[in-house]
Amino acid sequence: MKRPNRPPDNRRHALFSVVALLAVTSVSGAAPGHAAPGQLAAVASARAAAPRSARVGALFSGDLEGGHFCTASVVRSGGRDVILTAAHCLSGDGDTDVVFAPGYRDGRAPYGLWRVTKTFVPGAWSDRSDEDSDFAFATVASKGGRDLEDVVGANVLVTGRATGISEVVVTGYPNVRDAPLSCTNRPTPHSRTQQRIECPGFTDGTSGSPWVHVDAEGDGEVVGVLGGFEQGGATDDVSYSTVLGGAAAALYREASGSSGSS
Repeated sequence: MKRPNRPPDNRRHALFSVVALLAVTSVSGAAPGHAAPGQLAAVASARAAAPRSARVGALFSGDLEGGHFCTASVVRSGGRDVILTAAHCLSGDGDTDVVFAPGYRDGRAPYGLWRVTKTFVPGAWSDRSDEDSDFAFATVASKGGRDLEDVVGANVLVTGRATGISEVVVTGYPNVRDAPLSCTNRPTPHSRTQQRIECPGFTDGTSGSPWVHVDAEGDGEVVGVLGGFEQGGATDDVSYSTVLGGAAAALYREASGSSGSS
């Protein structure tokens, strides 16, 4: 199970496989005024526009010192402040100690740390840990008068998409690495409500990784999120996602209608 590496659930794989060095996305841009402490020089010399890879980041408890425990990504919303992850990454009771570091790499948060202000977890997950409801959204506070989406952009959440129509890029943060790992492959059905993908090296910490299809116009469409069956998979080389449908769309609308700014 690809579990988060933080309390209250601190269970881990007994053994980690050696992480395959796959194609990892480059995180070279930054937005002025949104660097973590000690990163102002890097920000000053960075490109103005953030690369698509910056839409994916790591979740931390409080700050960077505690280590990242899950992955999340920015999804387009009216409030420009919504991230998507797996439900088992969030407690659902506020999680206001959680921060999101988009584009995190090598101990640095080039686009700053964004504090989670509200979480949105399906009732079916909260009530009975329903594997078909292992997705969640959260809003984050604005920084310096700018919203998260203004700084790094966002992918589009797509629900109701049939499994395996096209290849997707899965990007996540194994908690044995301080850099993102990416894999491109075509998902296949596991059941009517679950989909699976073969991607080596996706250990604990990759829960919440987005499954992104890039359309003909170059826009990223999130069609899955690592979680679901066995909370994402019992091995490092096969991962799962619930098939995103009406329940995910309804929860997304709820999150989109809430403002995370403070």
